[in-house]
Amino acid sequence: MCSSRMSMKWISVLLLLQLSCQFSPGGCGKVLVWPTEYSHWINMKIILDELVQRGHEVTVLTSSASVLVDANKPSAIKFEIYPTSFTKDDFENLFMTLVSKWTYTLKGTFWTYFPLVEEIILEYTDSILKLCKDAVLNKELMTKLQESRFDVILADAIGPCGELLAELLKVPYVYSLRFFPGYTVEKQSGGIPLPPSYVPIILSELSDQMTFIERVKNMVYVLYFDFWFQTFHEDWDQFYSEVLGRPTTLSELMGKAEMWLIRTYWDLEFPRPLLPHFKFVGGLHCKPAKPLPKEMEQFAQSSGEDGIVVFSLGSMVTNLTKEHANMIASALAQIPQKVIWRYKGKKPDTLGPNTRLYKWIPQNDLLGHPKTKAFITHGGANGIYEAVYHGIPMVGIPLFAEQPDNIARMKNKGAAVRLDISTMSSADLLNALKTVINDPSYKENVMKLSRIHHDQPMKPLDRAVFWIEFVMRHKGAKHLRPASHDLSWFQYHSLDVIGFLLACVATAVLVLAKCVLFCCQKFAKTGKKGKSE
Repeated sequence: MCSSRMSMKWISVLLLLQLSCQFSPGGCGKVLVWPTEYSHWINMKIILDELVQRGHEVTVLTSSASVLVDANKPSAIKFEIYPTSFTKDDFENLFMTLVSKWTYTLKGTFWTYFPLVEEIILEYTDSILKLCKDAVLNKELMTKLQESRFDVILADAIGPCGELLAELLKVPYVYSLRFFPGYTVEKQSGGIPLPPSYVPIILSELSDQMTFIERVKNMVYVLYFDFWFQTFHEDWDQFYSEVLGRPTTLSELMGKAEMWLIRTYWDLEFPRPLLPHFKFVGGLHCKPAKPLPKEMEQFAQSSGEDGIVVFSLGSMVTNLTKEHANMIASALAQIPQKVIWRYKGKKPDTLGPNTRLYKWIPQNDLLGHPKTKAFITHGGANGIYEAVYHGIPMVGIPLFAEQPDNIARMKNKGAAVRLDISTMSSADLLNALKTVINDPSYKENVMKLSRIHHDQPMKPLDRAVFWIEFVMRHKGAKHLRPASHDLSWFQYHSLDVIGFLLACVATAVLVLAKCVLFCCQKFAKTGKKGKSE
């Protein structure tokens, strides 16, 4: 009897799954995922969970050294784990070392700062290349993936290899991406136009309202990153060519992406040109706040009319130097608000009774709490979007990557005050907090951005999933691919056409000059002949 009931239960489950597949816009599909770590994985997992909810079969291809991708947790997502020479500690230490090096580097001159950034990115991508080799050269793994017959591959362009897997498995693929340094991948591989006259390059910290000197600076950034990108992927080009048995480049394969899901939106971005296969999905992780844990709720309520301040430096930076921690704690102790601070380090000596430390906080729920007055953030895209979603003004302390750009844009839009971790004092932090809490313009400006974010015909997560399913339904999205991908650089800029037209004009001028000269000479001879007669 019990066995019969169990059989009926599983039959019901299978029938429900079949029905969900039939009514899903994309039908049941098989998705292979090439993930990256930390906030990138957090964003991607939200998409994967939604795909699973809609009846799709999702398989994440991850190494045994992965930091956050945990295959041991119960999940509807499948995990294909391949061995690598890295250990988890090796990988985590590499990330932490690179982040620390970038965080505490003073941004001096262009020629000293960006070579260091280039060195950090190259060290990171070298490790990703090793992981890629461990996966692609694993014949047993590749055979298994071939036999699985996936419908689409989802990859993060900041960690290459997904495009090579797609080429080998002959499967269309979709990118999830926040940015690549200098927008080089988006421009050179995605074909997106980026006029440097009014589109500020990522990592430049400029706005779209640039002075002449800032436009010169932006152009220098463009040229620098374009040149750097050409040298950056030489090792990748060689490996990809060896695996495919023909000359190719990383840029060429990345250019075959069917869809680019860019994790930003017009509330954060400045207006700029886009192409049909670029879709903004910024804030896809945002959602209404849930109730806080009891003890945290009691602490928030004890703040009275003054409210609370939420402080977090993200998933990768949970510790600070003793000097920085004491300086920050001293400033927080002087404000009337209660403070909830995500911090794993040693308790600062100057910590005030109004501040509580937590190793983990429900950040989204805190930012959506009615008592929250301000958010001290490192400027990661996830935190920025949660603050915009809930309409919370910010004090930005950017540390690395695109965080300075994110904070610069929030500052430009009047929703944040920016501080520098290397030079700020307790007084600076105290004044910044007083400004964003007491000056009503900051709340008004961030609420305006929040209304823009909420006023969309489709939620960002639904938009991301729709386009993945779209690629599965149509076996790609070639009709959205611009013809610029098939042009050389001189054809793209119409240099051949300009050269031809200049040649035509030069020829016409030369013929006209010859005709005039001939006529003048003819007239001169005729005149001389008349005089002699």
